[in-house]
Amino acid sequence: MSDRAGTSAARSAKGVKTGTKTTLGKGTRVTGKSRDRLQNQLKKQYEAGASIRSLARATGRSYGFIHNVLVESHVELRGRGGANRRKSTAD
Repeated sequence: MSDRAGTSAARSAKGVKTGTKTTLGKGTRVTGKSRDRLQNQLKKQYEAGASIRSLARATGRSYGFIHNVLVESHVELRGRGGANRRKSTAD
Protein backbone atom coordinates (compact mmCIF):
# COMPACT_ATOMS: atom_id res chain seq x y z
CA MET A 1 0.00 0.00 0.00
CA SER A 2 2.80 2.44 0.81
CA ASP A 3 4.37 1.56 -2.54
CA ARG A 4 1.30 2.88 -4.34
CA ALA A 5 1.33 6.10 -2.34
CA GLY A 6 4.98 6.66 -3.24
CA THR A 7 4.27 6.11 -6.93
CA SER A 8 1.32 8.51 -6.79
CA ALA A 9 3.41 11.17 -5.06
CA ALA A 10 6.21 10.79 -7.59
CA ARG A 11 3.74 11.03 -10.47
CA SER A 12 2.15 14.22 -9.09
CA ALA A 13 5.56 15.81 -8.50
CA LYS A 14 6.63 15.18 -12.10
CA GLY A 15 3.33 16.17 -13.66
CA VAL A 16 1.02 14.27 -15.93
CA LYS A 17 0.87 14.67 -19.69
CA THR A 18 -2.59 14.21 -21.12
CA GLY A 19 -2.85 14.65 -24.89
CA THR A 20 -1.17 17.95 -25.71
CA LYS A 21 -1.76 19.31 -22.23
CA THR A 22 0.74 18.96 -19.38
CA THR A 23 -0.66 19.41 -15.91
CA LEU A 24 1.76 19.91 -13.09
CA GLY A 25 1.03 18.61 -9.63
CA LYS A 26 -0.69 21.31 -7.60
CA GLY A 27 1.86 23.20 -5.55
CA THR A 28 4.78 21.31 -7.10
CA ARG A 29 7.97 23.34 -7.21
CA VAL A 30 9.26 23.83 -10.72
CA THR A 31 12.98 24.64 -10.70
CA GLY A 32 16.10 24.34 -12.80
CA LYS A 33 15.93 23.03 -16.34
CA SER A 34 12.28 22.06 -16.06
CA ARG A 35 11.40 25.66 -15.13
CA ASP A 36 13.45 26.95 -18.07
CA ARG A 37 11.58 24.61 -20.42
CA LEU A 38 8.25 25.70 -18.95
CA GLN A 39 9.20 29.38 -19.32
CA ASN A 40 10.10 28.89 -22.97
CA GLN A 41 6.93 26.93 -23.67
CA LEU A 42 4.64 29.45 -21.94
CA LYS A 43 6.46 32.39 -23.54
CA LYS A 44 5.94 30.97 -27.05
CA GLN A 45 2.27 30.22 -26.40
CA TYR A 46 1.61 33.64 -24.83
CA GLU A 47 3.35 35.48 -27.67
CA ALA A 48 1.29 33.40 -30.13
CA GLY A 49 -1.86 34.84 -28.55
CA ALA A 50 -2.80 32.52 -25.68
CA SER A 51 -4.15 34.25 -22.57
CA ILE A 52 -2.68 33.83 -19.10
CA ARG A 53 -5.98 32.26 -18.00
CA SER A 54 -5.93 29.70 -20.82
CA LEU A 55 -2.31 28.82 -20.02
CA ALA A 56 -3.20 28.42 -16.35
CA ARG A 57 -6.09 26.14 -17.25
CA ALA A 58 -3.94 24.07 -19.63
CA THR A 59 -1.11 23.55 -17.13
CA GLY A 60 -3.23 23.18 -14.01
CA ARG A 61 -1.42 26.07 -12.33
CA SER A 62 -2.73 29.36 -11.00
CA TYR A 63 -3.03 32.64 -12.88
CA GLY A 64 -0.40 34.14 -10.54
CA PHE A 65 2.08 31.33 -11.17
CA ILE A 66 1.78 31.74 -14.96
CA HIS A 67 2.02 35.53 -14.64
CA ASN A 68 5.19 35.24 -12.55
CA VAL A 69 6.80 32.75 -14.95
CA LEU A 70 6.07 35.08 -17.88
CA VAL A 71 7.50 38.09 -16.01
CA GLU A 72 10.64 36.06 -15.16
CA SER A 73 11.07 35.23 -18.85
CA HIS A 74 10.90 38.95 -19.76
CA VAL A 75 7.71 38.73 -21.80
CA GLU A 76 5.99 42.02 -22.59
CA LEU A 77 2.56 41.44 -21.10
CA ARG A 78 -0.47 42.59 -23.06
CA GLY A 79 -2.93 45.07 -21.60
CA ARG A 80 -6.30 43.97 -20.34
CA GLY A 81 -8.95 43.24 -22.92
CA GLY A 82 -12.40 44.75 -23.21
CA ALA A 83 -13.68 48.18 -23.99
CA ASN A 84 -11.60 51.15 -22.95
CA ARG A 85 -13.36 53.88 -21.08
CA ARG A 86 -12.75 57.31 -22.45
CA LYS A 87 -13.62 60.64 -20.97
CA SER A 88 -16.55 62.17 -22.75
CA THR A 89 -15.73 65.37 -24.58
CA ALA A 90 -18.22 67.99 -23.48
CA ASP A 91 -18.61 70.69 -26.13
